[in-house]
Amino acid sequence: MFRFIDTHAHLSKLPRGTVGALFDADIGGIIDVGTNATDLSDRIAAFRALDRVRFSAGIWPSTEAIAEPMEQMRLLEQHITAAPPELLVAIGECGLDHHHNTEDANLAGERELLELHLHVAQRLNLPIIIHTREAADETRSILAQYPAVHGVIHCFSYDVSAARAFLNLGYYISFAGNLTYKSAQGLREALCFIPDDRLLLETDSPFLAPVPFRGKDATPAMIVETYKLAAELRNSSVEDLADTIRANSAALFGFRL
Repeated sequence: MFRFIDTHAHLSKLPRGTVGALFDADIGGIIDVGTNATDLSDRIAAFRALDRVRFSAGIWPSTEAIAEPMEQMRLLEQHITAAPPELLVAIGECGLDHHHNTEDANLAGERELLELHLHVAQRLNLPIIIHTREAADETRSILAQYPAVHGVIHCFSYDVSAARAFLNLGYYISFAGNLTYKSAQGLREALCFIPDDRLLLETDSPFLAPVPFRGKDATPAMIVETYKLAAELRNSSVEDLADTIRANSAALFGFRL
């Protein structure tokens, strides 16, 4: 049985040889996550032959994207329509980033872009992958307006209170390699609060490489370090935690292995 699922990685940002070698290790599956309106077709062409990779389609709230949200979503939907439906398992990543976007015009644009993604997720009956940074309350407020849509708060960066609020909306919570950093006590407390059936793990490769690889480009192979720490913190075996994440990936994304 393949052990480790990485529920959020950006494979096109990694060396191609690195990606092919991942499945020689204990990687059971990867969700390759989109960040711009036109990247889905190229990513599918590059990685569809790896039968343990599935894809999402979404637009990260960059300055350029939030300047023209309607046009960006028009382009994204063209690529979604052209994609093999069995390979597309989610909408996103998309969301609010108040670390980078601070001006009023940008805030309005990123909110509109997120709401457009939520409309698409609802129409296509797909889960959504949410990026939220320094914007917990506003993110929760927007998501609450779309009760038919469920998904995951990826690379969770908040506290137990915020985790509770997102769980109450029906969302999963995913932790990345920064869980292993010495400064991440709040994340570790939140990890222990999440129910078994709402927990996911990811690398967000090539970002946030876990200890002992911090400072390097992350790859999905490094997710074993996050699994090990998460299992220790939750008083679980690594094997049982891997089973839990596989089951949750199947439940949310239909990613069955």
